[in-house]
Amino acid sequence: MTFETTAFNIEIFIPLVLYLLFVFGVAYHAYRKRQAGNFLSEYYVGGRSMSGFVLAMTTVATYVSASSFIGGPGAAYHYGLGWVLLAMIQVPAIWLTLGALGKKFAIHARRTNSITINDLLLARYKNPVVVWIACAALLLAFFGMMVVQFIGAGRLLETTLGIPYALSVMVFALVVGLYTFIGGFRAVVLTDTVQGLVMMIGTLLLLGGTVMAVGGVDTAMASLAAIDPALLKPAGVGDKLSASFMASFWVLVCFGLIGLPHTAMRAMAYKDSAALHRGMWIGTLVMAVLVLGMHLTGVLARVVIPDLDVPDKVIPALMMQVLPPVVAGVFLAAPMAAIMSSIDSMLIQSSSTLIKDLYLAIKPAAAQDEKRIGRYSTSFTLIFTFILAGVAAVNPPDMLIWLNLLSFGGLEATFLWVLVLGLYWDKANATGAIFSMVAGLASYIIFALFEIKIFDLHAVVPALVLGLIGFLVGNGLGVRKQHTI
Repeated sequence: MTFETTAFNIEIFIPLVLYLLFVFGVAYHAYRKRQAGNFLSEYYVGGRSMSGFVLAMTTVATYVSASSFIGGPGAAYHYGLGWVLLAMIQVPAIWLTLGALGKKFAIHARRTNSITINDLLLARYKNPVVVWIACAALLLAFFGMMVVQFIGAGRLLETTLGIPYALSVMVFALVVGLYTFIGGFRAVVLTDTVQGLVMMIGTLLLLGGTVMAVGGVDTAMASLAAIDPALLKPAGVGDKLSASFMASFWVLVCFGLIGLPHTAMRAMAYKDSAALHRGMWIGTLVMAVLVLGMHLTGVLARVVIPDLDVPDKVIPALMMQVLPPVVAGVFLAAPMAAIMSSIDSMLIQSSSTLIKDLYLAIKPAAAQDEKRIGRYSTSFTLIFTFILAGVAAVNPPDMLIWLNLLSFGGLEATFLWVLVLGLYWDKANATGAIFSMVAGLASYIIFALFEIKIFDLHAVVPALVLGLIGFLVGNGLGVRKQHTI
């Protein structure tokens, strides 16, 4: 069956418009706050003022993206309950990221007045080559990750509102580009807080509606077994989810998340230690609800819509089937929130990379002209948004999850050891960092591009091993200096 897009539905459209008006209101509030403070600090880290609840919600909202609300449920729809088990591996990710980076990151950022991840790398390793490699890797990976978000948003609006796919992508680009352009980091974390709550409510609404539509969990399991018994097996349809695949997936979406710069950046902007500790447990709880709820919904949807042609359309198609139009309109804000909260963070990080880490490194005197820097930063955000939208509008893949995970792995292979060893190993030096970044990123690209499999592990696992070896070898060759953080 090919699930056709619906005719334009005003009952779904109105709640979405009201939500977007709220988002722009928050952006304007953040803009007013920014006018009263230092532009760079306000636009990129929001003045380091996040409470524990806000820290939890913005970290979760940044990580939970189109993959979690569109791609992940689509994979669960395709592979079955085994993918739900696989997805739950990522639940401790927030606890691990904030716990490993939190205090040391924030202390060092305040001591060195660092505003971006690359500021921290430069302060720690005192070598611009480290920053140049980091900038190149970050912009390359973020490009792929943000294209995924635009594709997810386009499919969502296409399926629910009946808007043509390409137009849906451009409308979304206009909305997210403008509100990030206006508000900066403070707008991002404030809207992320609300978006996290919207995602929680939306997930529970859709899961409840789906369970009712399939006649209960027992009936759903019997129906899934009748469709394909492999949907109920841990290895999934086609035995895709082997033990080695699951082990490497834990590295990719749990342990390795320490190396995601846009998630790690949250560890620079919280208010105090109490906020960090509250953020860790609240964030983990919210992650558990979102991951289990959305992926389980994806599997159950196989009973409601048994032969959907594009798995990534499962959530928008399902909400049209099991929820009343007005409720569907409210739920539509949930995946939109997930997508917006990820892409706005990556836009801010990309802008900071180009303007703060590259342009101001070449022309440090330009930092004195805050108005000009402000114009450059916000203009880049808007222009980059529409470039991404243009790419996303052309020939999107059927399953977003693989493209997003590919980009995840590239960032982790580049940043993980540089961040962790830089914080916890006083003898780590710039030569080790450079060797690690080059070895990790280059090997990851080779393994992924040529689909080289070692014991059926994801490419990120051997890339991280080679990155660690590169760090140790380079560190032995480089000048050893004691660094205290």
